[in-house]
Order: sequence, then structure tokens, then C-alpha cells
Amino acid sequence: MLNYHHLRYFWLVAHEGNLTRAAKKHNVAQSALSMQIRALETYLGQPLFERRGRRLILTEAGHIALDFADAIFAKGEELQGTLSAVRDPQRKVLRVGALATLSRNFQIGFLDPPLAEQGVEVIIRSGRLDELISGLESYTLDVVLSNVVPLRDETTRWVAHAIDNQPVSLVGQSQPERGHLPLEVLLRDENLVVPAPESSIRTGFDALVNRMGIHPQIVAEVDDMAMLRLVAREHTGLAVVPPIVVKDELDEGILVEVAELPGLAETFFAITLTRRFPNPLLNLVLPSGVSSD
Repeated sequence: MLNYHHLRYFWLVAHEGNLTRAAKKHNVAQSALSMQIRALETYLGQPLFERRGRRLILTEAGHIALDFADAIFAKGEELQGTLSAVRDPQRKVLRVGALATLSRNFQIGFLDPPLAEQGVEVIIRSGRLDELISGLESYTLDVVLSNVVPLRDETTRWVAHAIDNQPVSLVGQSQPERGHLPLEVLLRDENLVVPAPESSIRTGFDALVNRMGIHPQIVAEVDDMAMLRLVAREHTGLAVVPPIVVKDELDEGILVEVAELPGLAETFFAITLTRRFPNPLLNLVLPSGVSSD
């Protein structure tokens, strides 16, 4: 039978691409790694690596073996994550990852149902999207909230569910004369605070002003919605932002929605992993039928 101990050592080295680095990272003797990989190659009857300088390059057989190893050890992590919840059935936990730059108001609205549920604990982690997707794939997170969808291919195991679509507006301090000005004048004459170029909102905004033949006066670019909210409060110009981001300020009259930007919207996604035994608490936050395999 296949020795999974040998397979795991191969898997570790394949992902590192370097025997010395893999040995150091996983606290295993380099000679032990080499011996285990040779034993696996002997069993499979195929070379799995070829050396190029200090690098180990996967052969065609190595790529095939790695695909199987990825699937095998992912299932192992799923088993561990699933059974760890079974050990403590009384503890109901929903583990949520959120993009660090995501609107806090949106996050709170998304989490309202589980936070209101008796006996449910919600764990929230913020970070970069790649870190959060890694947590999803290692079963330390149940769902990731984002306003962007990372690149995927046929091997990707996660699914992005569009769960909300928020319009984007020009928002600023109350100045009565602004309410009578056409959108073209506002976009041309006002000092504007806008999201960073990587944002989908910014992409749509740039396309809008280009179609209108306008060169806006951009005085600040902000990649964090929490910071954009603060800048909008203090800045005398206008901010390009979904009203949900500044909901409290709008409710209190600190800011007003001057004009909605036609065709611009921010889409929010809940990213989940396709699992045989998904966390049942996902039913509280996702549309019916999307949380299971």
C-alpha cells in the first residue's frame, strides 16, 4: 500500500521547491526527506523531481502526484476541522474572515443574524485576501467577506457568492448650493476623495468620468474604507463612496448624499469552500442552498 508518510514529505518539498528550505521549515533532517522521496519514487516507479541548480523541479509524474497529494491532504484537513466541531457539539462557532479594507458597516450588517442567535459565538479575523483564502482552504475559516474576487482556475475549491450590491454616490458635508448643481459640474469642479486604483469602485469611476469627458480634481486616494469614511467626515470636498460606508454620518446629518453616480455599485461577496459537511451556521448568513456541496 502507498505510504502516506512518504507522500507527505514529497508534498512538503514540492510546495517549497527546495529540499534545504523544506527541511528547515518543517524541522526535518534533509537526509530523511531525501530518503523518503526516493522511497516514494521507487514505489511509484517514476522520478518526481529533477534538479536544476539548487532547485527541485517537478517532472510530469511529479505534477500528477502533487495534484493527488493536494486533494488527499485537503481532505485530511477537512476531516480534522469537521471532527473537531463534533467533539464539542454544544459550542456553535462561526469563523469569519474579512478583508481588512472592507466597510465595517457592511460587516456588521452581514453578521447581525449570527450575533443575534442565542448560543452562537462569532470569531472575526481581518487580513489580506490571500491570507484569508488560505485560512478558508485550511478550514480555520468558514467564510470570507470581500468586495473583490481573487483569481481562480479549474483547481480552485472555493465559491464566491454575491450577497449585496451597494450603489456609489458623491458624499460630503452639507452645502445647500451643491444640491442644485448638475453631476458634471460636481465631478469637474469639486475636490474629490476616491478609492485606490485597485478598487472596483475606482475602475467604474474612472470609466464614468472618461465617458463624460471630465478630468476630475482628485486630492486623495484611499484603499481602506474605514479611512475613507474618516476622510469624508473631515474633508470639505466630496468623497466617492457607497452610502453604507458612511451610514452613521448620513443618519446624524454630518454628511449628506449629494448625488448618486449612475451605473456605479460595489458588490460584496461571501467566499466559502465547497465542503461535504459545511458549518450549518452559514445558513444564517447566506442565501438558501449555497452553503453545502
